[in-house]
Amino acid sequence: MILATLMDGLFSRGVTLVCTSNIVPDGLYKDGLQRQRFLPAIELVKKYTDVVNVDGGVDYRLRTLEQAELYHSPLDKDADISLRKSFDGLAVECAAHDANIEINGRNIPALAHADDVVWFDFKAVCDGPRSQNDYIELARQFHAIIVSNVPVLGTKNDDQARRFINMIDEFYDRNVKVIISAEAPITELYSGGRLSFEFERTESRLLEMQSQEYLEAPHKP
Repeated sequence: MILATLMDGLFSRGVTLVCTSNIVPDGLYKDGLQRQRFLPAIELVKKYTDVVNVDGGVDYRLRTLEQAELYHSPLDKDADISLRKSFDGLAVECAAHDANIEINGRNIPALAHADDVVWFDFKAVCDGPRSQNDYIELARQFHAIIVSNVPVLGTKNDDQARRFINMIDEFYDRNVKVIISAEAPITELYSGGRLSFEFERTESRLLEMQSQEYLEAPHKP
């Protein structure tokens, strides 16, 4: 990849390189597409740099999650302020705003993303041509996902409700950390309809996803 070529050029000319990462060299781009092409860059880092652990044993992302408002309702003026604070605390790299995320060959508009943290509007992920495979891939790629502007769901928007159910199921299975702003509290988010039984599971999972045990559980990419 380009990074390996760049590093080779820098090191061959005696350039001093100082960089930071939230992941040890051997874990970089783990499970990424065509990762074998990235391995030369990892070998160069290990050969020419001293790897120093400076985290002091503190998991700052976990601390951010513990202090975050994981579910904000209603959709008032403080909703986006709360989500922005959480995103900024979780993002460990420079964020891209109003960018597209390519999932299974299709673009999903993101309000912001940085490394393995992404922020979507509800309509971007639960309205239109979204499949369960899309949610599986999102859950695999991202450690934390923020979803804003979730409306009250029910008979009038059961298609969106079903996608929301499927999305939360996939995020739950892979221990994705989820932060939401919604029109109503969790127990009032579904107003009734043919998906009442399925949404009971969603309510239960949303509540569990705010627990300390869940927040401490490692992401399953």
